Amino acid sequence: MTDPIKKIKSSENQQLLKLQKIVQNAIEEEKSIIENLLNEPAEVLTKGQSISDKVASFGGSWKFIIIFAVILFVWIVFNSVAILHWRFDPYPFILMNLVLSCIAALQAPIIMMSQNRQEEKDRKRSENDYLINLKAELELRSLHQKMDLLLEEHLSSLMEVQIKQLEILKGIQKSLEKGK
Repeated sequence: MTDPIKKIKSSENQQLLKLQKIVQNAIEEEKSIIENLLNEPAEVLTKGQSISDKVASFGGSWKFIIIFAVILFVWIVFNSVAILHWRFDPYPFILMNLVLSCIAALQAPIIMMSQNRQEEKDRKRSENDYLINLKAELELRSLHQKMDLLLEEHLSSLMEVQIKQLEILKGIQKSLEKGK
């Protein structure tokens, strides 16, 4: 009588161990993915890319705007109040306009290069996010299938237990009937 019960318990324990192993494997795979995402490989930049990033970083900062405004203010004040032979750009400040146009003409494509690189990095990040989400979805489907399989095995073992219990009850009933 205890032999079928031991078999049932051992099969249930085996099923639980299988489930535990499946979950542990899934967790280990997740850890490796997270580790890879947290420790991205270092980006190798050319000298031009590095310069364009620095120019874009400085050109889009308040520091640049304030320094540039101060230089323009000093330029205008100096060329307005200086003695005639010290003025290098008298009003209407044609040289200043030329310098500003040159700075804008050079700065714009450099900033666009940096933005294009940033856009490429963003695109790669979104692709990585998509692949991670896809992997997670596939892993969830796999876990659902494994759970369904384990539930089916568990239900069949429960059915076996009930059949054995009925057999035991019938045996008890027969022995009670003989004893009467």
